[in-house]
Amino acid sequence: MGNRLSKISTRTGDQGTTGLADGTRHAKDSLRIEVLGTVDEFNSAIGVVLSHGLPAEIEACLLNLQHGLMVLGGELALPGEVRILEADVGDIDKALSVFNRELPPLREFVLPGGSPAAAACHQARAICRRAERRLVSLGHGEVVNPESLIYLNRTSDLLFVIARCLARAAGEEVLWQPECWRGGAIEEA
Repeated sequence: MGNRLSKISTRTGDQGTTGLADGTRHAKDSLRIEVLGTVDEFNSAIGVVLSHGLPAEIEACLLNLQHGLMVLGGELALPGEVRILEADVGDIDKALSVFNRELPPLREFVLPGGSPAAAACHQARAICRRAERRLVSLGHGEVVNPESLIYLNRTSDLLFVIARCLARAAGEEVLWQPECWRGGAIEEA
C-alpha cells in the first residue's frame, strides 16, 4: 500500500471547504462533513477510553470499534458507498451479548460516571449518539446506508454496557436516585 497522505498541511481547506474521497469539495459546515467530523470525534473519544488500563477483552473490542469507525468514515467520504454490512452489526450484537452476561438487570438509570474509564466510556457513548442523530439528519436529504445507522445505534448500546462493566469492576457504578436531587448534597454549617 502506498502513502495515503504525502503532506498534512495542504491549505486546500483554507477557504472553508474540505474534500471528500471522491474529489468533490464540500463546505466544512455541510451535514456530510458534520457527520464525518462527529464520527472522528467519537473515534477519538474511544481512544481516550483506551488510554485507561482496561481488561484485555474490552480493549480488543474497543480497538475493533475504532477500526470499524474508520470504515464508516470511508463510507461517508464516498457518497453512495456501502462498507458497513449486516455482519458488522452482528459483531456488535455478539459483543453486547458477551458483556451483558456479567451484568445484573438495571432497576434504575445509571449516572454517567463511576470510574475514570467508565466516565470516558459514557462520554464516548454520548458522542456516538450525536453521530447517529447527525447521520439520521443526513438521511433526510441523501441516501445513507441503513446498516450504518444500525451500527451506530448498537455501538452506543455496547458502550453503555462496557461503561457498566468498567464501573462495576471498579466498584463505582452509580445509580440514579430520583429522591436525591432536591435539597442538594451541601449542608449548611
